[in-house]
Amino acid sequence: MFRGRYFHTVDPKGRLSIPSKFREVLANRYDDTNGLIVANFDHCLVAYPEEEWARLEEKLVQLPSTQLEVRALRRLFFSSGVDCPPDKQGRILLPLESRRSVGITKNVLLAGAVNYFEIWSRERWDEYSASNANFFETMSDKLANLGI
Repeated sequence: MFRGRYFHTVDPKGRLSIPSKFREVLANRYDDTNGLIVANFDHCLVAYPEEEWARLEEKLVQLPSTQLEVRALRRLFFSSGVDCPPDKQGRILLPLESRRSVGITKNVLLAGAVNYFEIWSRERWDEYSASNANFFETMSDKLANLGI
């Protein structure tokens, strides 16, 4: 599973080196030759192994397209999905439009999120982290109700 935080940089061509721990997960748990699908979500990019992306698509297909939220999810999230196969050096090419949409220029933080990982601009991550500094204290009751 993807876990941990890693600080990296995006080179001028838009290439990002995937942390070695994440590459291990791709090699050991998934067919890493299929690569990743990267999409815009919640002020960052999310990178899903193709198998996980396919599971997400299957769930979405089951939802009624007559619902406004389902159509919006299909339009905004799934239409932003881009195949990003890693090269031999373990780098992925992040499309310029994807980088622009979430403010990624050079410095990034990669955050594991169990079955996918997130790619944040360092500045946005710092803002998000600061604004959620009390998350566990404020959410403890809700997390307890979920059995966590």
